[in-house]
Amino acid sequence: MHKIFEMPFARVYDAYINKVERKDRTVKELDQVICWLTWFDNKTLKRLIKDEATFTQFFKAAKIHKNAKLITGSICGVKIEEIEDPLMKKIRYMDKLVDELAKGRPMEKILRSPK
Repeated sequence: MHKIFEMPFARVYDAYINKVERKDRTVKELDQVICWLTWFDNKTLKRLIKDEATFTQFFKAAKIHKNAKLITGSICGVKIEEIEDPLMKKIRYMDKLVDELAKGRPMEKILRSPK
């Protein structure tokens, strides 16, 4: 079991905020990306952050978007498609989306909108 599984999501969320704001993106956009992936509404997202839900609890409550499988590429030097642990794959999906947001990718591409 990875240490991150029992880490409060709120700790990483703060790091996500710092990352995207340094690149002139907003918390609203960050929340939009997270809510797209998890199907959470803003109220649920904020409650899980306030309650310091672990990554395990956070993703247990989530319903992962059907287009999440379209999230590919490498994160931390590991190809997302090759990650076998389901929870780690969900965490890396989110990491990848946040990276794309911070790099200035258009929101419709981050959210894997159909053409």
